[in-house]
Amino acid sequence: MKNSINILMVISVLLSFIASNAQTKNFKSASVKIYGNCAMCGKAIEKAGNLSNEANVDWNKDTKMAIISFDSLATSKEEIVKRIALAGYDNDIFFAPDDTYANLPECCQYERAKKDAHNRQMHKMIMTGDHMQHGAIAQENQNKNTLAAVLEHYFSVKDALVNTDGSLASNKAEILLNSVSGVEMDKLPMEVHMAWMKVLQDLKQDIGNIMATKNADKQRVYFKSLSKNMFEVIKVSKSETPVYYQFCPMADGGKGGSWLSLEEVIKNPYYGSQMLSCGKIVETIK
Repeated sequence: MKNSINILMVISVLLSFIASNAQTKNFKSASVKIYGNCAMCGKAIEKAGNLSNEANVDWNKDTKMAIISFDSLATSKEEIVKRIALAGYDNDIFFAPDDTYANLPECCQYERAKKDAHNRQMHKMIMTGDHMQHGAIAQENQNKNTLAAVLEHYFSVKDALVNTDGSLASNKAEILLNSVSGVEMDKLPMEVHMAWMKVLQDLKQDIGNIMATKNADKQRVYFKSLSKNMFEVIKVSKSETPVYYQFCPMADGGKGGSWLSLEEVIKNPYYGSQMLSCGKIVETIK
């Protein structure tokens, strides 16, 4: 018995070592120059670049150099420094958007490297996805179509709840989750990229919760949060066809609940046939 316990302990230690060693091999380090002035800049730079279990940024205000450690299977140096640029800080790879830089606190407005007209145009292309080459334009259209697919599958979940079909809503949520997971957010235009990053984890959590039950009433609780976050993305990314943001004041015990729809006609996903037409359009996105 004692020998068996000892063997199990040895196996456990070996497995832990193997897992730790594999994770260590995935992690890489890189040095990048990032422009900033003060400790406040450092906090903003590190906050923008850090991502739990994926990336860590350590910036030195004297040298302007950042040591970036990251899981190469989960992210890349380019993705990390792009987030930092989008927060307002120029670096060796990306320039920050001019308006974002202008909104930094005065003490954080570092001296920017001179950029000629060509470089500014190239910066615009890099940060917004506004590429001139046909292949790049095709890629941008593909990314837009990816978000269109996400929206389409969201509508499938919504329609299932309109019909109070919890089983169908669970199935459609699984398809929606696959669509959300398939979005390559580093290839999205700047504003959409930022909006998507902010809501991605909440989207996945709410969709997963809808998948996990076939009770329509429970699904509607998560659908309320899901709809709010979908709205935050769609109002930035826009849509080829009008999308209506609708609201029912009676949902969630009188707290109210919103949803997105392709139709102007109200079809309430929170009550279904009980109060199908309860609600109104509060915003049209186009």
